[in-house]
Amino acid sequence: MPDEVDISGTIKHYLSYKRPGRGFTEVSFFGGNFLGLAPKDIHRFLKAAAAFVSAGKIDGIRFSTRPDTIDDKRLEIIARYPVTTVELGVQSMDDGLLKALQRGHTAADTLRAAAMLKQTTRRLGCQIMTGLPGEKEAGAIKSARAVAELRPDFVRIYPLVVLAKSHLAALYMAKKFTPLDLETCIRRVKKLYLIFAEQSIPVIRMGLQASSALDEPGTILAGPYHPSFGHMVLSSLMLDRARILLNALADIPEKVILRVNPGSVSRMQGLCKINIKKLKDEYPGIKNICICPDDSKTMDEVTLTAS
Repeated sequence: MPDEVDISGTIKHYLSYKRPGRGFTEVSFFGGNFLGLAPKDIHRFLKAAAAFVSAGKIDGIRFSTRPDTIDDKRLEIIARYPVTTVELGVQSMDDGLLKALQRGHTAADTLRAAAMLKQTTRRLGCQIMTGLPGEKEAGAIKSARAVAELRPDFVRIYPLVVLAKSHLAALYMAKKFTPLDLETCIRRVKKLYLIFAEQSIPVIRMGLQASSALDEPGTILAGPYHPSFGHMVLSSLMLDRARILLNALADIPEKVILRVNPGSVSRMQGLCKINIKKLKDEYPGIKNICICPDDSKTMDEVTLTAS
């Protein structure tokens, strides 16, 4: 477990990459159940990070933790420090799945934890997973809607992948569990994304964060991992919107102009311009597709002009 010197050194290392004018900056403790640590360790980590807030180097502290670790005692501990964001590892709101996966918490724990955190000034984030053993698409959608009702400030959606040497790997090797394939998972996560988008709840990540560790051969045995997973979901959404616009036309034109936000041009194109290819294949009359940046459009908006 890192000591204060290790923590300070790591923070200084990453601050060296901070560009001038960069906005709100937090030190993040991820990859574990932060409030499940011993109180002395929680204090130690937060104290080391808080020194950088006091020095004006960063703006706050964030961490991820299990819902069942949120209680009055732990909230009293973190109240002494500049904690600005707490992310709950919700995973699912289906108690049957949570019990089968031995997650150690229930949907009721999530409801209670979210309510307690909403009474503070901290931002609330919720992390959910899909593709869990025994999960059906209808259940994933129901779970996402339950999370949206908590009104978190943001959400992360993680597809389940099978990592080597895990309990899930043993189930997979014994053919007792089959993860979602990439295309199926993209279609499912797209539906989950829309549930939150309709409630104006930002989805700040879809898919696992790409890393050299995950890219090591043999680390991921199976499952819908792709370093551009989130981009692929958003590209599929843009493609759906373009299809709706084209299907509404009486005649398919030879030239189509799709107007999107400048930040969504690559989304509309798709990886390796796959969306352009799909539209031309599905609508043979189209000979030319132009994607034009338009500052008046939102990130998810597409409009069409035919000629």
